[in-house]
Amino acid sequence: MPREQLEVLNALDVAKTQLYHFTAIIIAGMGFFTDAYDLFSISVVTKLLGRIYYYDPHIGKPGVLPPGISAAVTGVALVGTLLGQLFFGWLGDKMGRKKVYGVTLLLMILCSLASGFSFGAHAKGVMASLCFFRFWLGFGIGGDYPLSATIMSEYANKKTRGAFIAAVFAMQGFGILTGGIVGLAVSAIFENAYSTPAFDVDPLGSTPPRADYVWRIILMFGAVPAALTYYWRMKMPETARYTALIAKNAKQAADDMAKVLHVEIEPEEARLEKMTQEPSQQYGLFSREFLRRHGIHLLGTTSCWFLLDIAFYSQNLFQKNIFTAVGWLPAAKTMSAIQEVYKVSRAQTIIAMCGTVPGYWFTVAFIDRIGRFKIQLMGFTFMTIFMFALAIPFYHWEEHNHAAFLIMYALTFFFSNFGPNSTTFVVPAEIFPARLRSTCHGISAAAGKAGAIVGAFGFLYSSEPRIASEDDQGYKPGIGVKDSLIVLGFVSLMGIFCTFLVPETNGRSLEEISGENEEDISDETEPEKPTSYNRTAPV
Repeated sequence: MPREQLEVLNALDVAKTQLYHFTAIIIAGMGFFTDAYDLFSISVVTKLLGRIYYYDPHIGKPGVLPPGISAAVTGVALVGTLLGQLFFGWLGDKMGRKKVYGVTLLLMILCSLASGFSFGAHAKGVMASLCFFRFWLGFGIGGDYPLSATIMSEYANKKTRGAFIAAVFAMQGFGILTGGIVGLAVSAIFENAYSTPAFDVDPLGSTPPRADYVWRIILMFGAVPAALTYYWRMKMPETARYTALIAKNAKQAADDMAKVLHVEIEPEEARLEKMTQEPSQQYGLFSREFLRRHGIHLLGTTSCWFLLDIAFYSQNLFQKNIFTAVGWLPAAKTMSAIQEVYKVSRAQTIIAMCGTVPGYWFTVAFIDRIGRFKIQLMGFTFMTIFMFALAIPFYHWEEHNHAAFLIMYALTFFFSNFGPNSTTFVVPAEIFPARLRSTCHGISAAAGKAGAIVGAFGFLYSSEPRIASEDDQGYKPGIGVKDSLIVLGFVSLMGIFCTFLVPETNGRSLEEISGENEEDISDETEPEKPTSYNRTAPV
């Protein structure tokens, strides 16, 4: 039987949209802006790294990163992210969301800068130091996932909670877009600054010494938005749900939220103490009770995120190879290294503007109207359709219709973002109890990054360019692009079925969804099976 909600939590649930909601979105969202910039800007510079450190002047051909090195440079941040999600997710429930929130951002700032200062006496040394710093960059990024999602869900009201959490995640789209724009700006500046009568024009296929500054500046720029947000992140109060339900400090929770909401709130200390001592509020993550109440839900959130990120990160990280395969990027020997960065950045910017960013904000606009379940199901369905539409007639698109290919390619990004890429972030922040919310979100997110690692070390490796034959020119596109797209289509199809493991959470309070406001049934009452929450059919 549901009990009456604590006054401080009810005040949050029914609060009208106020300035503090938008402040929290910006503060948490800028972390995700930085996350996306740091994770995806590497795809702008990987071709440049190959031309700088693996160029062979004896054969006169632009160099490329060996497949293993390329996969490591791209994927090591994802490994760090996975571990950071698990560690900081657990720490957020043990120490509090706010106490560790600034640590993640500080780590991102320092490691973004350090990535640009990667050093070494030879190519392997530079790549090794770059991988080291990007691992710890990913570790800090990983902590931002469970903490930002949990903080936003615990601040939001139940009417627009989905839109607020999705808006935080939608800043990721602007981070991807900014990565392309910064790549455009930096490469254009360095190219134009030296294209004057005082300097020789770079020959086709050349790698001028100044190109080494380009990739370093692009990676270091990720520290800027994180640094601008650090002060305000430290000024945020702890969430009332952590303070009341986990720290069991009813007075502090009431005082903090009274300042935020500008209303008087009764602490209700005696009632909180009685409520938190009930057996149903004490079960842990590895208990049979958790398995009964939330085992299927955790399986659903982890499997959906795992499958989604295989497709989403694979698309993002090997998009430069797809652009080459359909002729949008010319052969490397027809342009200088800096010009190639410009063209890769331009392609990423166009895809982000046309597909990625709009998809995120469609989710923000409709998630509390349509519901999480329907948006996720729709997204996986259209991703499946477009993946197969790209893959099956791939050689036709490659030879005859590049425009149609790129439009459908952009639509896969649109429906991944107006779909599971957003909902897999939102739902784990809503369905688990407060004392396990950050931990379970971290586990779900880590499953997603495991999928991203499959994409980075598997699909990316298979789609890397191979050296052409003696009679051919330059490098051929990776032979695995068509096959990779077919596999990604089946991955998206599996996501459709896993979506049915996740309940609909729209319009209900966090305590109602998780069962935290469910009273224990006394032994003297009529014997019947206790009702558990979240058995609502996901429709």
